[in-house]
Amino acid sequence: MDSSKPQTRFTLGKQSSLNPHRDAANDGDAIPSAGDADGEDTDSSFEFVEPGVRLMYSANEGDLDAIRELLNSGTNVNFIDIDGRTSLHVAACQGRTDVVQLLLDSGAEVDRKDRWGSTPLADAVFYKNQDVIKLLEKHGAQPPVAPMHVQNAREVPEYEINPNEIDFSDSVNITKGTFCSAVWRGIRVAVKTLGEEVFTEEDKINAFRDELALLQKLRHPNIVQFLGAVTQCSPMMIVTEYLPKGDLRAYLKQNGPLKPIKAVKFALDISRGMNYLHEHKPEAIIHRDLEPSNVLRDDSGHLKVADFGVSKLLKVAKTVKEDTSLSSQDTSWRYVAPEVYRNEEYDTKVDVFSFALILQEMIEGSVPFSSRPEYEVPKAYVANERPPFKAPSKCYAYGLKDLIEECWQEEPYKRPTFSHIIKRLDHIHELLSHYQNWKRPFKCFESFGFIFKRDRLNPSTRSSCSNTI
Repeated sequence: MDSSKPQTRFTLGKQSSLNPHRDAANDGDAIPSAGDADGEDTDSSFEFVEPGVRLMYSANEGDLDAIRELLNSGTNVNFIDIDGRTSLHVAACQGRTDVVQLLLDSGAEVDRKDRWGSTPLADAVFYKNQDVIKLLEKHGAQPPVAPMHVQNAREVPEYEINPNEIDFSDSVNITKGTFCSAVWRGIRVAVKTLGEEVFTEEDKINAFRDELALLQKLRHPNIVQFLGAVTQCSPMMIVTEYLPKGDLRAYLKQNGPLKPIKAVKFALDISRGMNYLHEHKPEAIIHRDLEPSNVLRDDSGHLKVADFGVSKLLKVAKTVKEDTSLSSQDTSWRYVAPEVYRNEEYDTKVDVFSFALILQEMIEGSVPFSSRPEYEVPKAYVANERPPFKAPSKCYAYGLKDLIEECWQEEPYKRPTFSHIIKRLDHIHELLSHYQNWKRPFKCFESFGFIFKRDRLNPSTRSSCSNTI
């Protein structure tokens, strides 16, 4: 080692994948950078930086000539900073394949761990540097043992997928969180990848187990289909069907307010999927994060409920309660029921509350309380405030507004079940369809200036809905 007790922390570039402060790793002495130090000439100050740190800097910059010069002068290729990071860690984070190759050829330790337990391979996996991953594995780098790894091959789950079969070469990020698209056995799939930090956080490991346990139980046309998972190696992944049309959030952002009949069709898709979850036997399933980003569109234009990362099983008890309060990272505050925000016991009716907000958003074309910061919205729900109805009354024909108001009532037991909601929506959809079919033959007369009343089905909607139904 160049120094038995290194005092310098290398804070340039991408930091360790397991460093909880990697976005603000500036609490130590870092190497001087060009243009720094109040306008002084940093080239001269750079000469006084210890060679090992200069090696890390050169690895970060991809300066092969400087690396060779330092190594030829006797600089230890395995020099570590105060965080236990080496030049190989830095190059792996940055995706410097040529630097990684040079360092390995010069004797760099391939599996050295930093102070958080991250290896160069773990860093490369976290930052999705595929070429570096392949190179490190070629030189014997070992991925960390996955928390769900089993010794006996007979204990490997039936759903286990070989990660080598998943092709990320043209992967793109989809929806929110850690979902991306990939190709598995010739078909496009969606992959949820868990970061290496899950290995050191028991809560995240348990959440992953719970999500897998749920997904294995689900089979419904309005629920995203689970295909398999990677649990025996790192990184762990969940693989589901890929829905190329994207999520409801993006659809609403692009299309704005939906016609009532379209909103009702979408609401029926969501309701059927949610009713399946709530009626699941012997354990009802609470989604608990029902919001537009977690509702996806398939090729036929129908909706499917997705992302069960914070879902709950209702086993013997009728209600559940969190050990700790949920954060905005766990769920979207704009759609969370007041009892969840208050950290009280809750049941399936929290999903009904969220559904009401989604249905209103589809008709209004804007998120709940759009003018307020997200963290303020649940406080309004607790104060029994609800998003205002701004769209014309004709857009809430046939009882849609009444249904929404029932679904977001303060007292959970007063909210209807999804079974009841489906019956109401089916009736509304039938009325809208009849109305649309009835008015169509008369459109040709409009060009001659004839005026027809089209509201015979519902006298409360005397204004024309030709642009909305």
